[in-house]
Amino acid sequence: MVIDTIAQQARLKGLAFIGTGDVFHPRWFENIKTELEEIEEGTFEHPRYHTKFVLTVEVEDRHRVHHLILLPCLSTVESMREELAKRSSDIDVDGRARVELDAPAIVDIALAHDCLIGPSHAFTPWTSMYKEFDSMKACYGDRVKDVKFLELGLSADTSMADQIEELGDVTFLANSDAHSPWPDKLGREFNRFELVEPTYAEIIKAIKRENGRHIVLNVGFDPRLGKYHMTACSRCYKQFTFEQAKASRWRCDKCGGWVKKGVWDRVNELADYPEPKHPPHRPNYLRIAPLAEVIALALGEKNAHAPGVQSMWEKLVARFGNEIEVLIDVPSEELANTAGAKVTAVIKAFRAGELKVVPGGGGRYGHLEIPFELATTLPPKSQRTLTDFG
Repeated sequence: MVIDTIAQQARLKGLAFIGTGDVFHPRWFENIKTELEEIEEGTFEHPRYHTKFVLTVEVEDRHRVHHLILLPCLSTVESMREELAKRSSDIDVDGRARVELDAPAIVDIALAHDCLIGPSHAFTPWTSMYKEFDSMKACYGDRVKDVKFLELGLSADTSMADQIEELGDVTFLANSDAHSPWPDKLGREFNRFELVEPTYAEIIKAIKRENGRHIVLNVGFDPRLGKYHMTACSRCYKQFTFEQAKASRWRCDKCGGWVKKGVWDRVNELADYPEPKHPPHRPNYLRIAPLAEVIALALGEKNAHAPGVQSMWEKLVARFGNEIEVLIDVPSEELANTAGAKVTAVIKAFRAGELKVVPGGGGRYGHLEIPFELATTLPPKSQRTLTDFG
């Protein structure tokens, strides 16, 4: 990915801050140093688009658990990288280095460098804390008190995580992974902060819930749209109940592939409460999906990158400023003048939770559908124009 593109697309998405990701990778680190300006220690800004960045990285420990680290300055990146390189064979080539240390040792190193650390995508069935361990204490040992946040991941949300008693005092982050700079991937999940000023130091205070700073809203995928939400075959994606998967010894009876335990079933295994118990500090969680996917659904397109979908997305973003405003905040009567009746109706239905969600599993994302009852009330599809064909 290119920093210029990330900075530009973040503005179109409506994001003020981006985590750099992969900051231990030598070439990416050089790009960060040359293309961004440090406006305050730990706070970087793109000179043209004014998108702000903080230094972040994921590392994988010896148990294949991923940890997210927020770093306070460039010199810390260099010194911490040098220390971890002694226990990593791929830190020069992989953006997410594998480190031959367990979680408590990595926390020790992070704390010694004044970093903040917590589990990445904590529930996913491949490389996460709750894949390998049944508790934060089992993962982090006597360093668990120093772990101030947990990243929910795309297949879980606050209501699921707050069924687990040990997470009551932990701040939840809704972050999406750094795979693409385009708005249908960038910022699929994000957080709204109560800050005095937009700086790294203030973000750290908010995550720690210090001096009145805090997260006011987690915004993320409907977890059913995540690709590991349900228990399913990782080859053909057939979905199973937990009991069916156990009875088949985690082998698919259709294709013979391995069945991966879904986040839904894993949370139910770990849950201390039948219903979530939200602590007073917990912000609301707002479920969203990429705007392009909602537009595609309204226009009857299977591909969110279809020309007609992208044309509508560009018109809406140009009119209202960014994707998040369109998807969440703009009154529907204002949308209608630009989006037309059908797209507006589907966005309204999405906001109201009236769209059908077909859950994902086994590595395949879930998707949205228009239920029959709603489909019969929607305006007919408008005639296609040259724009729809590129």
